[in-house]
Amino acid sequence: MTYQLKVSLKGIRPPIWRRIEVHSELTFHQLHEVIQVLMGWENYHLYSFEYNDVLIELPEDELETGFFLPKMRETADSRKEKLGDWIRAEKDKFLYTYDFGDDWEHMVTVEKIEQVSEKLKYPVCLKGKRACPPEDVGGIYGYSALLQAFQDQGDRQLDQEEKEYMEELREWYGPIDPEAFDIDQVNQSLKKVLTNRKR
Repeated sequence: MTYQLKVSLKGIRPPIWRRIEVHSELTFHQLHEVIQVLMGWENYHLYSFEYNDVLIELPEDELETGFFLPKMRETADSRKEKLGDWIRAEKDKFLYTYDFGDDWEHMVTVEKIEQVSEKLKYPVCLKGKRACPPEDVGGIYGYSALLQAFQDQGDRQLDQEEKEYMEELREWYGPIDPEAFDIDQVNQSLKKVLTNRKR
């Protein structure tokens, strides 16, 4: 089976989203790696999927956190669970969360399910809008402050502390284009993401 999925970053307007085709034999961990390329994240942080109140993530013994947190919900191993074992129908939705500090939540919507004679060789991005926020920017509110720092302030009055903070953001992150999205570059990277990494 081939799934057409729409991945939408929650809480940001105008919306940031990507549409992609993947095959049903992909594991959730592989889907995580695909979304990292798709959205423009850099895979620095932990993640989880939430599907029908089950957390699908790396098991505790795969992580190097140095501590154990008891789970209050049912969990499944993202390296073993395949999309085809979970996705049942078009319009199914599930949550993907990346970076539990910045807490980037993405809604993944199943737009189409198609029977195919040949397995998709690699994921394909069909469309997308707008650039992903930078890593470690401070979540939705930090990203909003970053965008303000690069906008023309006009007549807006800032105190000295606000001016210094905006200047620090501009120096740290450099020029950004929140509208930028290069689908060709994304698809070139998607051809490599599942073949260049050890599973």
